[in-house]
Amino acid sequence: MTRALIVVDVQKDFCEGGSVPVGGGADRARAIAELVQGPQRDGWTKVVATRDHHVDPGGHFSGHPDFRESFPVHCVVGTDGGEFHPAFLPAVEAGAVDEVFYKGAHSASKSGFEGFTADGTPLADWLHDHGVDAVDVVGIATDHCVKATALDAVKAGFDARVLLDYTAGVAPGTTDAALAELHRAGVDLTGTPVVLA
Repeated sequence: MTRALIVVDVQKDFCEGGSVPVGGGADRARAIAELVQGPQRDGWTKVVATRDHHVDPGGHFSGHPDFRESFPVHCVVGTDGGEFHPAFLPAVEAGAVDEVFYKGAHSASKSGFEGFTADGTPLADWLHDHGVDAVDVVGIATDHCVKATALDAVKAGFDARVLLDYTAGVAPGTTDAALAELHRAGVDLTGTPVVLA
């Protein structure tokens, strides 16, 4: 199989100090930066990253969020919180990430497969164009955008695996439920999820 790594939403607003912080997010950002710049990088023909890139996502932003479908304002285009976490950014700047996919300008868009390159190419098309048929998924958060990305990978015909040592979950209950859903969908799960809630 030709395998790619998808790094999901390693952004300031999803790490400690951000508007929707996930416990362990900053530590995962550092670990993922090491992963994509280390010898393991040779196991992937491509490494891509997704970014929440909100302009006006409607009900996804709420002053009274339920933290399932609605959340506090986060990752707004042009804000510091929407940038890659500083522990991960050097890896991007060093060229360890082959492409960035932006998602959610006018919708919630949890899945990286709802993202597009700056020139408008969808993630699934880009991966197919580069001969990829299997993906590993890492990032933030296990129980939201990582889950949605891995599930959509399967729907798009990719063999999918989540590397749990490189993910961070929001809460134990929702993370456990996400892992069960991923398992039922045929996603391979390796490692142990980080959940510091």
